[in-house]
Amino acid sequence: MGNIQLSELLIDITLMPLVAFLVGLLLVLMMRKVRARIERRIGPPFLQPIYDIVKLYAKKTQISHGYMQDIAVMMLLGGYIASEIFLPVPGMDGLAAEGDLLTLMYLLMVPMLGMALGVGQCANPNGSIGISRALSSMLAYDIPFVIVVTGAAISYGSTNLVQIVAIQQQSGWGLFSMPLLALAGIISMYAMLGKEPFEIYVAPAEIATGPMVEMSGKYMGSLFIMQCFQLYTVGVLYTTLFLGGGVSWLTFLPKIFAVVLIAVSITNVFGRYRTEDVIRWMWKWPTGIALIGLAVVMW
Repeated sequence: MGNIQLSELLIDITLMPLVAFLVGLLLVLMMRKVRARIERRIGPPFLQPIYDIVKLYAKKTQISHGYMQDIAVMMLLGGYIASEIFLPVPGMDGLAAEGDLLTLMYLLMVPMLGMALGVGQCANPNGSIGISRALSSMLAYDIPFVIVVTGAAISYGSTNLVQIVAIQQQSGWGLFSMPLLALAGIISMYAMLGKEPFEIYVAPAEIATGPMVEMSGKYMGSLFIMQCFQLYTVGVLYTTLFLGGGVSWLTFLPKIFAVVLIAVSITNVFGRYRTEDVIRWMWKWPTGIALIGLAVVMW
C-alpha cells in the first residue's frame, strides 16, 4: 500500500465517524422537533443534543459495575463506528470498497450484544427484562432484514456497497426495481431503532427504561452518542441499498433525512406493541413481503 493510499484510508477512518456523529446530531434534533410539532410544542433549541451530551459526561457516574460495563460501552460505540467506516458516502468510500453487506450485518449485531453484556453485569431485574426483550426484538427484525439483504445482493449481483451504488446510478434505484424488498427493508430497519411501536425494551412505564436503568453519567452519554450513530447508519444503509446513494452530499443528505423522517413520523402516531406482538407482526408482514420480493427477484 502506497503512502497516498494509506493517508486516504487514515482520513476515511478519522472523518467518516466524525461526519456520522455530526449528521446523527442533526437527525436527533429533527426527531425531537417533529415530535414537538406533532404534540404542538416548540421543541428543543438547535444545540440541545450537544448540551445533553456535555451535561451527561459532566455528571458524576453514580453507578459502575466493573470492567464488563466499560467493555459493553466500547462494544456499543465500536460496532457503529466500525459500521460507518464501511458505509459508502460521497468522497469517502475507500474502505467501503473493501467491505460488503455481510461485514456490515455482523457489525450491526455487535452493539446489541454489547448492551446485553453490560446489563448482565448490573444484575438489575428491570435491566434483565429489558435486554431479554431487546434480544427478542433483534431476532424479530433480523429475519426480514437478512432476507432483504439477500434479495438485494441477488438483484444487484454483488454484496459490495460501492458497486451497488454504481449499479443504481446506471440502471435506476432499487426502490423501483424491487419495491417489495424496499418496503420490507424500511420496516425492518425502522424496527432496529427501537422506537414505537417497536419500543419494547425501553418501556419506561413498565420496566423503568430497561437496559438504561443502571446507566448514568458517562454511560448514559455514550448511549446518547450511540443513538446518533444508529440513526445515521439506518439512513445511510437504506439510501445505499434502495435510493441510489449519492453523487454529492447535496443529494445524499436529503435522502438520509427523508428515511429517518418516515420512521419518526410513524413513531409519533402509533402506540407500543407487546413483545409477542412485535415478533408475531415482524415475522408475518415484513418477513412475508420480503419473501415475496425475494421470489420475484429470483424469478
